[in-house]
Amino acid sequence: MDRLHQLEVFVAVVENGSFAKAAERLRISPPAVTRAVSALEDRLGARLLTRTTRTLKLTEAGTRFLESSRRLIAEFAEAEEDVSGRATIPQGHLTITASVTFGRLALGPIVQAFLAAHPRVTVSLMMVDRVVNLVDEGIDVGIRIGSLPESSVVARRIGQVRRVLVASPRYIKQRGAPDVPADLKLHTIIGFTGVMANGEWRYLRNGRTAQVALKPRFEVNDAATAIAAAEAGAGITHVPCYMIGDSLRTRRLVPVLEDYWPSPVPVQMVFPTSRLLAPKVRAFLDFATPRLAAELKRLSP
Repeated sequence: MDRLHQLEVFVAVVENGSFAKAAERLRISPPAVTRAVSALEDRLGARLLTRTTRTLKLTEAGTRFLESSRRLIAEFAEAEEDVSGRATIPQGHLTITASVTFGRLALGPIVQAFLAAHPRVTVSLMMVDRVVNLVDEGIDVGIRIGSLPESSVVARRIGQVRRVLVASPRYIKQRGAPDVPADLKLHTIIGFTGVMANGEWRYLRNGRTAQVALKPRFEVNDAATAIAAAEAGAGITHVPCYMIGDSLRTRRLVPVLEDYWPSPVPVQMVFPTSRLLAPKVRAFLDFATPRLAAELKRLSP
């Protein structure tokens, strides 16, 4: 039995959650699906799936093998396109992910321009405030701010951002400005959970990272809401600098404890490791890299 076919059947079973649905998707009989998975497990000498009448779960070996299977299938498809000559033209569906605010402020307009330049490509833009596993969720390109927890991705740096403390001039006039990080305990804190997890603010002191535990009076998982509350004079908040460039320039917000701000963190475009990069992905990376870098500089104070 064809080894690539076995991989395709295995991936289809996992993605569809059942042998019957995988058979329907692949347009083969359910017994053929069962034979393919069994032959694959026999050849590997390892159980990939545990099956009952109601559930289907990956084993530990199956979880590890799934990523490799997806990568090999994608690389084979790309190799076929390369030989047939189709690989030179960006085409097909591209899935991109970014945080909600970054996607709204910077990425959305660039995606629209990319679509105008490449009529054979369609795009799904998934904006979520969580770290998405590119391989498991079938994402082609992601925008990451900060560290990269995944070892299975390649990164292309597009810039950097700082996470800053700000408040409105009205708040500072009423409450005064903190002189050192410990003073924040005496102030009203607006916690944006995207950058201030567990109520901790990390800062630089004599070149070393330190932290102060805070108790936000108002905590929210949406940056725009935190920024609006700070502009209204409700307290001090902590957000990435690209979100508040206009607010600082127009003095709706002012910096707080600027000498203690932590070091900038990288902003990178990431994509799954592959020896062959699909034309649609390569085209988007080349198109978006200089434009996103320019947008980060424009948006940041």
